[in-house]
Amino acid sequence: MNKFDIAVIGGGMVGAAVALGFAKQGRQVVLVEGHQPKEFTAEQPMDIRVSAISHHSVAVLEQLGAWQAIKSMRVCPYRRLETWEHPECRTRFHSDELKLEQLGFIIENRLIQLGLWQQFEQYDNLSLRCPDSLESIEFGSRNTLTLASGETLVADWVVGADGANSQVRQQAGIGITAWDYRQHCMLINVKTELPQQDITWQQFNSTGPRSFLPLCGNQGSLVWYDSPKRIKQLCNMSYGQLREEILAHFPAELGDIEVLQCGSFPLTRRHAQEYVKNRCILVGDSAHTINPLAGQGVNLGFKDVEVLLDVCQQEAELSEQVLRRYHLRRRPDNLLMQSGMDVFYKGFSNDIAPLKLVRNAVLKLADKTGPIKNQVLKYALGL
Repeated sequence: MNKFDIAVIGGGMVGAAVALGFAKQGRQVVLVEGHQPKEFTAEQPMDIRVSAISHHSVAVLEQLGAWQAIKSMRVCPYRRLETWEHPECRTRFHSDELKLEQLGFIIENRLIQLGLWQQFEQYDNLSLRCPDSLESIEFGSRNTLTLASGETLVADWVVGADGANSQVRQQAGIGITAWDYRQHCMLINVKTELPQQDITWQQFNSTGPRSFLPLCGNQGSLVWYDSPKRIKQLCNMSYGQLREEILAHFPAELGDIEVLQCGSFPLTRRHAQEYVKNRCILVGDSAHTINPLAGQGVNLGFKDVEVLLDVCQQEAELSEQVLRRYHLRRRPDNLLMQSGMDVFYKGFSNDIAPLKLVRNAVLKLADKTGPIKNQVLKYALGL
């Protein structure tokens, strides 16, 4: 059978969640993905791509039945979050302030994806086309998809979960607003002298922030934002030279480290002008990419999934009108988060003296505003 209610293009974290959610609703779903996630073994080195998963995202993963599988692999809870520019002017958050066990979890992207994929076999109404990819879509009252393998599929709706350079978005004729931050981001996995930590922190510098995310055991993920030229220079260094640069430019909080692996990517902001068009629906990075400043990207993607499933829950037939509700509920929220991150990022990425004074005063003041600080934290955690 090659007729489906929903065809999901892209089986990463967000695409897998969408496919699973629609299958749970009893719809006929097909998922098209180029690579199956590699099985997990405890001795595997940590992946370089990790996400800070919020309480809200954990709730979504629980509803999809995947959280236990993910948790049984490798997750690192964190209870504290600190951000500062001048060491004396810090904003600190602690899970105790919200009576929570932890603020969230740092988890490898692949393990989130794998935990979701492990649930697929429970659903006879969820078909997989992997390895395969989308070649073209012929639009009509139902969309006809041609895959790279030559197979054709017919689907009432196509979900684009195929990332920032989404084929679905391009073929559906959905425009984007985009700009380049003229900055690159370097991810570095390190072995730490300090034992497993429960804090994630970020220090702002005029060239961009430097962050630490705790990983399991004596490990951490460092994030270094800088000019493309500087990041390229760092990527070309030996691990020994890179270690010296890290120790010279990261705050003393880090302690001694050993570099395990690294990679980099450019920072770009994109936002689809519509989330629904030509019987195609965009979710996650296909719809919006955000500055990775607070690790919020995939959390926004999981919010997309939750709202999309919610608006479709009671509907036997999915109409343009029903899907429009998804667009109206998610686009403003994503835009707000994108803009908030940009204001924060641009406000700190410069050396203008009066501005420096103001922003450090704001960080210090923010630490003392209990109820307001807690509201900001609740919003970020999706509570």
